[in-house]
Amino acid sequence: MVVIIQKNAKQEQIDRFIDWLGQYGLQVHLSVGAVHTILGLVGDTSRVDADLIRAMDIVEDVRRIQEPYKNANRKFHPENTVVKVGNTYIGDGSLTMIAGPCSIETEEQIITVARAVKAAGATLLRGGAFKPRSSPYAFQGLGAEGLKMLLAAKKETGLPVVTELMNLTQLPLFEEVDLIQVGARNMQNFDLLKELGRQPKPVLLKRGLSSTMEELLMSAEYIMAGGNEQVVLCERGIRTFEGYTRNTLDISAVPMLKQLSHLPVVVDPSHATGIARLVPPLARAAVAAGADGLMIEVHNDPARALCDGPQSLTPEVYEQVAGECRLVHKTLFGKAVR
Repeated sequence: MVVIIQKNAKQEQIDRFIDWLGQYGLQVHLSVGAVHTILGLVGDTSRVDADLIRAMDIVEDVRRIQEPYKNANRKFHPENTVVKVGNTYIGDGSLTMIAGPCSIETEEQIITVARAVKAAGATLLRGGAFKPRSSPYAFQGLGAEGLKMLLAAKKETGLPVVTELMNLTQLPLFEEVDLIQVGARNMQNFDLLKELGRQPKPVLLKRGLSSTMEELLMSAEYIMAGGNEQVVLCERGIRTFEGYTRNTLDISAVPMLKQLSHLPVVVDPSHATGIARLVPPLARAAVAAGADGLMIEVHNDPARALCDGPQSLTPEVYEQVAGECRLVHKTLFGKAVR
């Protein structure tokens, strides 16, 4: 349930109203926007009479939210959520550039790539230390040692880092990680999501390979219900009957998710197709659709990459793509790139 407060309501009236609602066992989330002040009620709202609330002096309107996700719902929180990661922001109207190799291979490799993507305008460094793979015989990352290498690149370049957490046992190793990634295969690992809701670091939540947008938002709800509202949604392509690409990038998910939710949305065009030459046009399309950021895989030697080389850009190509995306964003939205 959402309660819209009248513009002339005094703070002490709002406070008393919130205390009264709390007597019904409801959690109340206050959202103060440029036009309206909104109270989002979470819990068993059937216990309160909507008409009684509507009749109160400070209440302008009462609306029930039909969707199963509440905290992630834009009706609940009309203003865009801005997620701060290190010294950069996601969702503030700028275009956030996230780049780096699929998998960390050596300290020299990750630092080399980090320097290159930073020079090209990236403000977040991605790199996989723990890698979920379809085959048990494929390279699955360097684990804790790879994470140390990623943090060495962070120290060298000053870039905040994002990397994937695969299970709860790894969480103690992520103290210096700035943005925790939940991969597509773990999108509905609800025990993991609950635990991430109880810790303070922002979370990048990737859409599952065969998941609907509502299922993605419900997974975000698991994190937010635990108290962590710093969630970034990531569209990374879904499985369809099409065989020419690894997955199918759902461009429509960008404006749809931003209509349904206040959470920022970034796009990973690398995993969407698995083909490097398709990354530039899809990246530009994602920016034009209104994405808050791009997550692109960059490797200094894709032909010899231990993981996902065919979808990785060289630093030189990434620099060109980043420039094109900045131009698209500036032309359409007139905002800076972070």
